[in-house]
Amino acid sequence: MAGFYIFCDESLKKGKFYSNFYGGLIIDKIEFEKVKNALTSRVQDLEIENSELKWGNVNTFKLEQYKSIIDTFFEFIKANVIKIRIMFTDNRFIANNLTKEHHDNQYHILYYHFLKLAFGLKFLTSDIPIDLEIFFDKLPDSDKKNEQFKNYIYGIQYLPEFTEAKILIKKDSIYEVDSKKHILMQCLDVVLGAMAFRLNDLHKEKPEGAKRRGKRTLAKEKLYKHINKKIRETRTNFNIGITTGIDGNYQNIFFHPYRHWLFIPSSKTVESGDDI
Repeated sequence: MAGFYIFCDESLKKGKFYSNFYGGLIIDKIEFEKVKNALTSRVQDLEIENSELKWGNVNTFKLEQYKSIIDTFFEFIKANVIKIRIMFTDNRFIANNLTKEHHDNQYHILYYHFLKLAFGLKFLTSDIPIDLEIFFDKLPDSDKKNEQFKNYIYGIQYLPEFTEAKILIKKDSIYEVDSKKHILMQCLDVVLGAMAFRLNDLHKEKPEGAKRRGKRTLAKEKLYKHINKKIRETRTNFNIGITTGIDGNYQNIFFHPYRHWLFIPSSKTVESGDDI
C-alpha cells in the first residue's frame, strides 16, 4: 500500500498584517527514515541535539547552526522528497456572515481547509489506496473540540472530490505528538515562523526606547533571508505573500516542492468596508 506522512504545525494566530499561520509537510513513508536520520545526524554533528529547533529559539549564537540545518532540510525539498505547504490569512480581508460558531471554531475550521486543500491530494489518481498518517503538534483546545476536529479530518476521504484519489485515513492514524520528538516538525516550525516574522514586518521591530534593532531580531532576519534564498532555489522570484501559481496544471498543487496559500474567504470585504 502506498502512503504518506503529513506533519503539521501552526504559528502566529494574530499578526499586524497577516494571521492564522498553518504549515505542513508531506513525505512518502518510504523516504521517511532516510530523511529523519539525515536531519538527526546533522543536529548531532552541530552538537545541538539537546535543544529543540524552534523559530522562537533563534539567536545570534545559534544562527549558523540553524542555517546549516535549513540547508540539509531544503536539500530534500529541492529533491521533492519533502513538500512544504504554508497557509495564512490577510487581515484586510474580512469574512462576511460568520456566526458565533464560526468564530468559536475558527482555529479548527481553517486547519481543516488547510489539510483538505493545501496538499492537492484530490488531484492524485491511484489504483490502490493511499494511506495517510497525520501528525499534529499538541492541539491547543479542549479535548472535545479536538476530537470533533479529528473526526472531520477522518471524513475528508469520503468527500466526493477524493473518490479517484483513493485516500485512506484511519481513525487511529491521526496523532497529537510532542514536536520535541519529531525533527521534521521542528524544521517546519522554523520555516513557518520565518514567514510569519517577515510578512508581519517583525524584522523592523526595536526594543522600547531603543534606536536600533535587537541582536535576536537581526539574527532572525538573517535566517529568514537564508530560508528565502533556499525557497527561490525551488522557484525563482518566489513571492511569500501570495498564493503560489499552479503553472497551468492543478496537479502541481501536489507536485510542487514548496507552496504558499493566501487563504481568502469567498465572501469578503476589505477592512474599510469596500467590496473587493
